[in-house]
Amino acid sequence: MQKQGALSRYIGDRAFYRRLMRVALPIMLQNGITNLVSLLDNIMVGAVGTEQMTGVSIVNQLLFVFNLCIFGGLSGAGIFTAQFYGRDDHEGVRSTFRFKMLLAVGLLAVGTTAFSVWGERLIALYLHEGSETGDLVATAAYGASYLRVMLWGLAPFAVQQVYATTLRECGETLVPMKAGLIAIAVNLTLNYVLIFGHFGAPAMGAAGAALATVIARYVECVLIVGWTHRHPGRMPFIREAYRSMRVPANLTSDILKKGMPLLINEALWSAGMATLTQSYSVRGLAVVAGLNIASTIVNLFNIVWMSLGVSVSILVGQQLGANAFDEARATARRIMAFAVFLAALIGTCMALLAPVFPLLYNTTEEVRRLAAGFIRVTMLTAPLQAFANSTYFTLRAGGRTWITFVFDSAILWVLRIPVVRALAYYSSLPIMAVYTVGALLELVKCTLGFVLVKKGVWVRNIVS
Repeated sequence: MQKQGALSRYIGDRAFYRRLMRVALPIMLQNGITNLVSLLDNIMVGAVGTEQMTGVSIVNQLLFVFNLCIFGGLSGAGIFTAQFYGRDDHEGVRSTFRFKMLLAVGLLAVGTTAFSVWGERLIALYLHEGSETGDLVATAAYGASYLRVMLWGLAPFAVQQVYATTLRECGETLVPMKAGLIAIAVNLTLNYVLIFGHFGAPAMGAAGAALATVIARYVECVLIVGWTHRHPGRMPFIREAYRSMRVPANLTSDILKKGMPLLINEALWSAGMATLTQSYSVRGLAVVAGLNIASTIVNLFNIVWMSLGVSVSILVGQQLGANAFDEARATARRIMAFAVFLAALIGTCMALLAPVFPLLYNTTEEVRRLAAGFIRVTMLTAPLQAFANSTYFTLRAGGRTWITFVFDSAILWVLRIPVVRALAYYSSLPIMAVYTVGALLELVKCTLGFVLVKKGVWVRNIVS
């Protein structure tokens, strides 16, 4: 009986997992199909040439910084949205929605300006000799053409994220999922047409992939925004949401205090991941291509524990807003255990199959060998990523955003980046050994996260 009681701390009943899956599965399915299309997109661009594939991957690494700035900025207000919704405060949800929209417009202006002015110079940071694979000049040209088209997709992405995150925080996860699936179908179809030039269309290569993505983003944005405004009964916050863009001063102050660390964190973290990739890139263009293949494959499975992390922030946030603190502790603990278990299971299978996936790509044997190694290392350390991700979202659900900033970005910039850059630039270690060291440094974050979650510093209602 004592053993059963101990297990129940980490394993929920059927009702618990049904409730978890109602939130997690739509997010998981949408992100999974998105990443599957990204994989197919990657393979199709790679079929045109390694240089086009590598140029696209470099730009996507840069756009990843913008995407996470949007995600981080909106997440700060989203903490309040989930808790306002948990206590049926529709005016509070409406105010957080307005704040999100204003912030998204500001970030959009900054991102568009930065990529327009410095885009080509940022791409050049990833282009280094050191392998037998790739033409640096051609890679730079393909990357620049891809970026010019992708800039047109930043606006619909930002607006769609404002609506989709608010819907999810209000318990509506199916609509963003359905809109995402339709957009994915559009993206995949147009990729086939525009990359290779089928049905009389010009063969645009990397630029065609970008155009397909931009069109799909507009489709997704129109579907989500249209549904929200057609269903004010189900989403009361949208009523008179644009009558003014006023956000109460005290709420603005609270969101900035809690949310700015998230925005800064996501900006620094995404920039840090781009810096890590740039550090690895000094070992040659084949390393960039191998990392691109590995990350595209791995992201297809990472969505499992990433979606469970988002579920922590939604479910735990709602329970904290309702002052159900014991339930919030139990929910966080059980989701965390579930995420680690799935990561161990999936990671082991993926590590065994690592050499198979790079065979899907029309590239050199050098790139395939590196990609298989990167996949193996990443998936064997997947339980560490799952645990760290779950603790991050748990801390964030209780508004402990300055702690999450230290937990996430500070460790990355103070520890992981200096170690990886020193090894990549100044040591004779093989690139795979350098990559493994970087992945294992996640242990530091896991240890800190365990201590913080166990102490319960996140268990509090921030909207009462």
